[in-house]
Amino acid sequence: LDQRIASGFNRNHRGNGEGGIVPEEYAVEYVVDRVDTTSTVFMGLTVGCARCHDHKYDPIAQKEFYQLYAYFDNIPERGNAQKFGNSPPLIKAPTTEEQARLKQFDADIAAAEKKFALLNSQAIAGEHSWEKTAAANTEWAEPRHLAADLLPASASFDGQTVIDGGNVANFGFYDKFTLSAWINPSSPDGAILARAKDEPEGPGISMLLKDGKVQVNLVLRWLDDSGRVETRDPIALNRWQHVVFTYDGSRFADGMKIYVDGVERPLKVNLDQINQNFAVKEPFRIGGGAGPANRFHGAIRNVRVYGKALPPAEVAVLALPQSVGEIAAMDPSKRTEAQRDKIRLCWLDRFAPAPVQDAWKSLLQLRDDRERYEDGVPTVMVMQEMPTPRETFLLKRGAYDHPGEKVGRGVPAVLPPLPKTASNDRLGFARWLVDPANPLTARVAVNRFWQMYFGTGIVKTVEDFGSQGEWPTNPELLDWLATEFVRTGWDMKALQKTIVMSATYRQSSKASPELIQRDPENRLLARGPRFRLPAEAVRDQALAVSGLLVEKIGGPSVKPYQPAGLWKELSGGEDYKQDKGEGLYRRSLYTFWKRASPPPMMVNFDSAGREACTVRETRTNTPLQALDLMNDVTFLEASRVMARRMMKEGGASPADRIAFAFRLATSRLPRDREREILLNSYRYNLDRFHSDPSAALKLLSEGDTPRDASLNPDELAAYATVASLILNLDETVTLQ
Repeated sequence: LDQRIASGFNRNHRGNGEGGIVPEEYAVEYVVDRVDTTSTVFMGLTVGCARCHDHKYDPIAQKEFYQLYAYFDNIPERGNAQKFGNSPPLIKAPTTEEQARLKQFDADIAAAEKKFALLNSQAIAGEHSWEKTAAANTEWAEPRHLAADLLPASASFDGQTVIDGGNVANFGFYDKFTLSAWINPSSPDGAILARAKDEPEGPGISMLLKDGKVQVNLVLRWLDDSGRVETRDPIALNRWQHVVFTYDGSRFADGMKIYVDGVERPLKVNLDQINQNFAVKEPFRIGGGAGPANRFHGAIRNVRVYGKALPPAEVAVLALPQSVGEIAAMDPSKRTEAQRDKIRLCWLDRFAPAPVQDAWKSLLQLRDDRERYEDGVPTVMVMQEMPTPRETFLLKRGAYDHPGEKVGRGVPAVLPPLPKTASNDRLGFARWLVDPANPLTARVAVNRFWQMYFGTGIVKTVEDFGSQGEWPTNPELLDWLATEFVRTGWDMKALQKTIVMSATYRQSSKASPELIQRDPENRLLARGPRFRLPAEAVRDQALAVSGLLVEKIGGPSVKPYQPAGLWKELSGGEDYKQDKGEGLYRRSLYTFWKRASPPPMMVNFDSAGREACTVRETRTNTPLQALDLMNDVTFLEASRVMARRMMKEGGASPADRIAFAFRLATSRLPRDREREILLNSYRYNLDRFHSDPSAALKLLSEGDTPRDASLNPDELAAYATVASLILNLDETVTLQ
């Protein structure tokens, strides 16, 4: 499971779910993104420059770009991405706790099955006896999940009549449901059941006859946001037939099934683009719902609506025309499987001894509970090979609609070939990437780690090891680190330890004017690194030193503080809903990211926009960043909570408390001049808050963390201003 989840790295590209796009165009863009990302992250090459023509600087031909493209083009993916949730292929990705809960469900179900089998075996004679005495008019239909049971008697429809079923079948695109009815049509066209706007091709749910074929439409917009299927063959006219539609809540045509007389019918998919909710504020109509010209002609009875996608066996039982009594009168050896199921299920539901009924219903409830729980397990998009490989063509000038010659999978000729034992597929390509003979992967990886610790890689252009990239400042060091990385079995932890325990990394960041003039970027490493922390670390640092940081690992994305109304202003739709509790204080790694409206604090501090793969972030120094640190609720709250720590953990005197906070943030004690400035700031603000207590309370109300009522608010607010100053120090937001 972990290996399959890891393949989701190649699905983290942008997806377009807008109406009116050309799916083939975006299907190409997704694969191109995978090639660009893989070549940047693992090979340090600008392979994407060869999409439209041969690379102008590196020995990579356009054909070789599409040979790499072929490795990533063989997944069952559509250009239309899902607007809500993940797009297939995807798998369930349960957490450890969820896996344990599912195992417990399985154990409970196994125990319940064993208990039921034992009780049932003891009561089997009672079932046979009941069958012999069952009344001829005994009828039964599956009662579980039944949302509506309408028209127990046949009703006639003349092309004008419509029966209002009320507020029934109010289902959306995530809901599982079943619609069923007995119909006797006299015309090949007409609406059978609908919860839709009463107009042709209107939004909502509709089941109708079209040229004698059973057609079902789940529609928000007919042309580009709906799931529409129909049976390939027409049904007979002027005789009773049972029709059923089931939908599994998957938002795909694969989850839509139509049964006629209990048998699943082959379907023609007219459109498979359910992207938004198709629920409508309309009544449930029988015999109408697709406009006045599409009323039903004939008769309809036994309309049933279930809040579940009935499985084929239950559909077959529902479609039986015989009553339980009629089946009981038959020779048991001549009953069909569905007939056997119906009479048995009726007995278990209504006539079995109480202990058997209780055991049966308990078993069914456990199965439902497990299904409901598993439905709530999050999914993750993954890579998945198609059974029949998709043909790949060189695209002339990179255009999706101008295919050229057919190409197969392959790696650039300038690099070592695939190992003879490797399969020529994505797995073989992955093994080629980490083969010791490959000169790039290890060097690119260690160079990026070096950049993480020193601010600049040994090769400054970490994204480009090609001819236009910068030459390494220390080729021998790069080679040694790369070969050590491979020799230790690609041990990430060992590599980090090697770097941070080196004499080079442990140098002081102090530099003389002469050294700065000679080597302003510290490329010769004559001093320790000094650079501003990444955006995520700036926020996490403030939360950590204040004591607010929640260090929980894993889990869903969270939504910390953000200016109200920003989402609506920039991209419309649903507004940002801020989390409560620990969701406000998780690491920035877990912050929910909307590309059209990214977290403003992250943007201010130069975080990558996540539109495309970025391995070298820019670093700027702007007044807006200082304003962010001084005024953002995240940092104001961190300041006042840090002030609480100062008063409770920092000692008795203001000087001791200030020294405590300074050391928390900078890992050193303040110098005399620094201590004096901070003490003067504390005294000034203490006097200000004494004269204006409301200002103190206003400052102490920033953020959701409650104020400590045991501490003097004026004093606490004064320390909060000092903490804010400390969190704003260049030294606090700088790695040195």
